[in-house]
Amino acid sequence: MTTIRIGIDVGGTNTDVVAIDTAGQVVTWHKTPTTATLFDGIRTGLSAVLARVRPADVSHVMLGTTHPVNALIARSDLARVGVLRIGAPATMSISPLADWPRDLAGLVCAYSAVVRGGHEFDGSPMGPLDEDAVRAFAKACGTTVDAIALTGVHSPANPEHEIRAGQILAEELGQNFPVTLGHQIGGLGLLERENSATLNAALRFVGAEVVTGLEQALSAHNLRAEIYMTQNDGTLLSAAEAARRPVMTIGSGPTNSMRGAAHLSGLADAIIMDVGGTSTDVGMLVSGFPRESALPVEIGGVRTNYRMPDLISVGLGGGTVVRADEGLRIGPDSVAHRLTERARVFGGDTLTLTDVSVLAGRLTAGEPGRAADVPRSLVEQALSWVDERIGRLADRIKVARSDLPLVAVGGGAHLIPDEIPGVSTVHRHEYAAVANAIGAAIAEASGTLDRTYQFSDGGREACLEAAKRAAVDAAVRAGADPAGTRITAITEIPISYLPGDSVRVQVKATGPLT
Repeated sequence: MTTIRIGIDVGGTNTDVVAIDTAGQVVTWHKTPTTATLFDGIRTGLSAVLARVRPADVSHVMLGTTHPVNALIARSDLARVGVLRIGAPATMSISPLADWPRDLAGLVCAYSAVVRGGHEFDGSPMGPLDEDAVRAFAKACGTTVDAIALTGVHSPANPEHEIRAGQILAEELGQNFPVTLGHQIGGLGLLERENSATLNAALRFVGAEVVTGLEQALSAHNLRAEIYMTQNDGTLLSAAEAARRPVMTIGSGPTNSMRGAAHLSGLADAIIMDVGGTSTDVGMLVSGFPRESALPVEIGGVRTNYRMPDLISVGLGGGTVVRADEGLRIGPDSVAHRLTERARVFGGDTLTLTDVSVLAGRLTAGEPGRAADVPRSLVEQALSWVDERIGRLADRIKVARSDLPLVAVGGGAHLIPDEIPGVSTVHRHEYAAVANAIGAAIAEASGTLDRTYQFSDGGREACLEAAKRAAVDAAVRAGADPAGTRITAITEIPISYLPGDSVRVQVKATGPLT
């Protein structure tokens, strides 16, 4: 029996659905405009793909969506959160959510407190956990909060106080009350980890909605497949984990495109340029995975420490509006998912970069005659502007002067020229327009570790081996096949201000699903 995986990617302009076989080959695909109701577009794409494959052959369905990040940006459907920090008195100088945008903090935070407890960087206790204060916090939250974010000082090194506080909250509020533990969400850095945990708690309803909606969409087609969501680093979360940790899926869209580009091109190291209908995302592939950002990432104005790809994003896409009334003006606005209604070559009244690309011969689509009145000089000026912008983006994402290959993906990849300064070769593929959904379909499970070690205690090699084992174990718990799990990234960052030859060690292990 043929085993089929279905990858789904919901973007701002289009929803893509792809079916691939066990060899990683595309069996069929469908692209449809993204709808205001998220799952209408998913159902349309699924129906088209399942008309060409047997539902009984589908073993896994993977979804990547921008829905959680859109909820944060739009300030919609967010839960009211109780924020509890374990770290008094050492951390009292900065209150929880002090650096949040005021409107978002007021919308999300229903109650906050800081209680005694927490750990030092080496995992030793700063003092006993104030269990009475935790119980008092639970009672104060009462019925006014929908979820709780719980973060302890240095909990990645020792989560004991976080876990115990979580048990107390469950005793007081019920075993099923949603509590986010900081060490399960973010890495080092108390404030960033606390922010990440709070955002995750705020997305409680959004995460549940996405998972429930996908389950219902599959049920309508009698699919019995396992459900996964793609997360920020290009790997997978089970549906249950995605509902519990929706914030981990927040940057999955661009990551899916990069993983799909790696699969289609066969390249492990390259520049990836994903041009959609509204925007262009540029990133770097390193050893087949997106290069992760070394800087804190802001989501909706909140500083976090998620594992996120290092990206440059600009408002440039196939639906970008071109104006020539007072000199040439391109964007930043776009006709987005209404491209096939609004663009000139499709019978609309708006000149877009897709029209420019068609008139220049870079794309075959619509009816060029509908835009025959557009001056050739305008087309050339617009193309020159696009080419210059693309060249600058490719140059900015590189960290060395050497020429690198570039993989062009996305529905607007026709805008990328064949020759770019600093680029050795531009790679294109017949399925480039749905690379994001392909990236979701081929994704693997992963596990990570991010903690501080003292090499002076056990020696560097012993510490690194322990870190690798912990990352592999985490990947296997996430569903990876133990036989195929391997270490895909390891980073050592010396911490000079801590004693004992202290080093921050970050390890990532990845493996195919069992």
